[in-house]
Amino acid sequence: MWRLPIKMDHKIRILGFCFVVDDIPDLIRKVNSLTGDSCVVQLLNAEGIAGERHVLHSTYQAIYAFKRGDNIASDLGLEICVRASAQRQISKALKILGLKKGLNRICAVLVDCNQQTVEKLKKLLGQTNHEVLIADEEYLKNLYNISLDEITSSGGLTKAMMERTTLLVLET
Repeated sequence: MWRLPIKMDHKIRILGFCFVVDDIPDLIRKVNSLTGDSCVVQLLNAEGIAGERHVLHSTYQAIYAFKRGDNIASDLGLEICVRASAQRQISKALKILGLKKGLNRICAVLVDCNQQTVEKLKKLLGQTNHEVLIADEEYLKNLYNISLDEITSSGGLTKAMMERTTLLVLET
């Protein structure tokens, strides 16, 4: 069984949604209005996520980047996006994991949010859909240019993405 070697003191929830986005800035404003000072909600394009373990690992890496002071982005939500995309450039991370106009498969990452915030997010985005968090391996291999050798040597696509996320720490 996979376990994170360091005890975490943050409450992290990962939810999937299918949602039609008409106005991205308006959706971001609405999501930001749901959160308090210590709560972070980051919406990611779930098509670029290699499953829940990948995004959970990326979230841990983002939290620890802030604790170490080697974060790339200025806020935790954007740092989660950067880490999950395994990109050092924010613009590239947003190109890969940013929401698009139209129908989106959304991976919502909530850090230290109370149940009231979770319910408000569900009211905004609708019914949760866990299936959007299932990785499309062919799409991800092409998106991230992952070779079969890399997948095999790391023990699977999800682990390959987790390794890439971890390597961002070593490149700092």
